[in-house]
Amino acid sequence: MRIFVTGASGWIGSAVVPELIDSGHQVVGLARSDASAAVLTAAGVEVVRGGVDDLDVLGSTAAASDGVIHLAFKHDIAFAGDYQGAAEADRRAVDTFGDALAGTERPFVLASGVVGLAPGRVANERDMPTIDGSPASIRSATAQAVLALASRGVRSSVVRLSPTCHGEGDNGFMATLVAIARARGVSGHIGDGANRWPAVHRLDAARLFRLAAEKAPAGSVLHGVAEEGVRTRDIAEVIGRHLDVPVTSVAPEAAAEHFTWLGAFLGLDAPASSTLTRELLDWRPTHPGLLEDLGKGHYFHVPATPA
Repeated sequence: MRIFVTGASGWIGSAVVPELIDSGHQVVGLARSDASAAVLTAAGVEVVRGGVDDLDVLGSTAAASDGVIHLAFKHDIAFAGDYQGAAEADRRAVDTFGDALAGTERPFVLASGVVGLAPGRVANERDMPTIDGSPASIRSATAQAVLALASRGVRSSVVRLSPTCHGEGDNGFMATLVAIARARGVSGHIGDGANRWPAVHRLDAARLFRLAAEKAPAGSVLHGVAEEGVRTRDIAEVIGRHLDVPVTSVAPEAAAEHFTWLGAFLGLDAPASSTLTRELLDWRPTHPGLLEDLGKGHYFHVPATPA
C-alpha cells in the first residue's frame, strides 16, 4: 500500500516509517521543515511539504494514497498553553481526511491515548471517553469522529497509546522525570507511588500501527499497551538508583511545584488492557518493558531535556 503518514519524523512516526517500509509498503510523509524533509528522504519516504493546517495538501495527498496514518499533533502550541487550538486544528485535519477517504474502504488510523478512560479500574477497548466540551475532550471527540467514519465507507481505527511510549531516544515523560530528579537531587513519586501507568515500547507501538493499517476492521479501537500498569514508585526507584539520588514521596499538594507540568499526570492511576487488541490483530509486544528499558541506562547517558 501507499500510506500517507503525518508526524512521520516524530517519536512514534520515525518508528512507524521503517516498520511500514520493511513490510513492503510505500510511505508518503508530511514534512513542515527542510530538516524533517531531509530525514524522511534519507529514510526512503516520499516527502510532501506542509503541516496539519494545510488542508488542501492533506486532502489531495490522502485521496492519492491507499491509506492514512495520522500521528501529527501541534504539540508546540499545546505545550505553550493553547491545547484547545491544537485540538481544533487536529479535528479539521481529521475531517479533511474523512472527506478524502469516504466511500473508498481505505484505512485511516488515528493516534489517541488511554489516560482518563476508566478512573479506578483497568480500561479496555470498549471504554469510551467522556465528551464534556472541555479542551481535553475535543481530542476525544475527534477520535469518536474517526470511528464514525466506518459508516461512511472508511476502514477507520483508533490506536490509543500508553502515556509512556519508551525507548532509546525518548524525550517524553520518562526523560522529563529523569531531568527533574537530576535537577532536584531526589527521585520523586506522588504519595505512596502505588498508582500505575500503562507502557509500551515505541517499536511495539509502531508494529501495531502497521497492523491496524493492514487489517483492522472498520471502527476498531486498539490499545497500544504492552504493560497494563507500572507503579510510579518502581519507576522512581530505578531512576534514583541510576542517578544515585534518594527516592522520596512528594505530597499531592506539592506535586505541581516539584514536577511542574508533569505533576498533573504523574499522580493518575490509569491501568489499561490490550487483551482485545491482541486477539483481534495477533499483536504480541516483544520489546523490553519500561523498567527493563530504564535499567539499560540510555535515559541517563546525558542530561535529559524535559519535553
